Amino acid sequence: MKVLPPVLPAPSADKIGEICRKIHNAGGKAYLVGGCVRDMLLGMEVYEWDLEVFSIGGDDLEKLFPDALDFVGKCYGIYRFKNLPIDLGLPRDERPTGAKHREFSVAVDPAMSIVDAALRRDFTVNAIYWDPLENVIVDPFAGVGDLEKGVLRHVSERFSEDPLRVLRAMQFVGRFSFSVDEKTVELCRALDGQHLSGERIGGEFNKLILLGKAIGAGLEFLRSCSWLRFFPELAALVDCKQDATFHPEGSVWEHVKLAMDVFASRRPLEKFDALAIGLTVLCHDFGKPATYVLCEDGRMRAHGHGEAGVPLAKNFLGRMRVANELVETILPLIDAHMLPRGFSNPKVATVGAVRRLAWKVKRIDLLLAVARCDNLGRALPSYDLSGEDRLEEMARAEGVLHSPPEPILRGRDLLAAFELEQSPFVGVILGKLFEMQLDGHLSSREEALAAAELLIKKMSASHSS
Repeated sequence: MKVLPPVLPAPSADKIGEICRKIHNAGGKAYLVGGCVRDMLLGMEVYEWDLEVFSIGGDDLEKLFPDALDFVGKCYGIYRFKNLPIDLGLPRDERPTGAKHREFSVAVDPAMSIVDAALRRDFTVNAIYWDPLENVIVDPFAGVGDLEKGVLRHVSERFSEDPLRVLRAMQFVGRFSFSVDEKTVELCRALDGQHLSGERIGGEFNKLILLGKAIGAGLEFLRSCSWLRFFPELAALVDCKQDATFHPEGSVWEHVKLAMDVFASRRPLEKFDALAIGLTVLCHDFGKPATYVLCEDGRMRAHGHGEAGVPLAKNFLGRMRVANELVETILPLIDAHMLPRGFSNPKVATVGAVRRLAWKVKRIDLLLAVARCDNLGRALPSYDLSGEDRLEEMARAEGVLHSPPEPILRGRDLLAAFELEQSPFVGVILGKLFEMQLDGHLSSREEALAAAELLIKKMSASHSS
């Protein structure tokens, strides 16, 4: 990898320089460290900054920056500027006291050396210090060299104190295409991830999905260090063979990695949409291992694998504490991810089918993104996307590409128009009217009211007889 001299962009340069000078004048020394230095050396944009401050304590920082600091992490020697994406941290020693994330002790020591302070960090590429005032790099564990070689290597044996670092390695591999030092891989194999909280696991998968450029490589790292044992839904894909005609790449695992790389190349900017599509692509074939069968024609097929994968994905996403709104968006997409290709058939591509699909998945645009990642994530020279293209064209024309169709009539409309009282009877009428609307038989309020009147008369007559 090409390593560049670190350069602070404006206006961050002025603000960070001002902070560092204040600390220097008070007898302290401030270094930028961690991901911000790594990314600057790689010539990437930086949005958040971490300063580690030596030789002065927390009380001194509070006096230097009165009313400017948030003390949420004060007990750990961490301060955040209220209106700036800048954290101040004091050198500290962290030691685990139990298996869970919050079970650890912290000893803040402003007199600690850089070498000792860096020992708590995970990888050498994240343990590079830079003094922006003197433009000096302090690199106690040769992280710059590892960055140039594209190697992810643990700082010390203390790496094993936090199993989450395995997932951090996963997302760094996916984001930067790093290789991982074999000794680091060995340490990862020995770590146990069963006590990690769902939030922490989900956080690292989110980074892989939102920032990864080679997501498939990140996932493959999990397999190489035997960590798929903590994700049985993914582990089941590794040995699940597929029909070579449609999937010459081999197993479902290989297909999912390819599909995730396609997603990375087409990822939308909006965070919710990116997570919805990325997590759906990751989970879309969870149902294949349970549904693949060898048919009489000698072909392997997995009929119904979308529906079969829904409960597996729900469990997987639930363990990672994925937000309910995202889960509710993702599960229908998994269920329906095979349907867009069918719209290449004129008998399938009806207005009613488009409306019903929009009602089922709510966001046809997201479904199309998933289907295209799925279909392009194969070791094939080309793939027919005419079904997806036809569905997009029809959904756009019907105004349901980004949202489901709205019922022409609602309960309050029936109650007011026909002087009805609220009852299950009204719900039945509304359901029948909406079915007629989805099939294209109703397109206006007047038509819907006329149809409602006929249904009410018919159902009233049936009930009285």
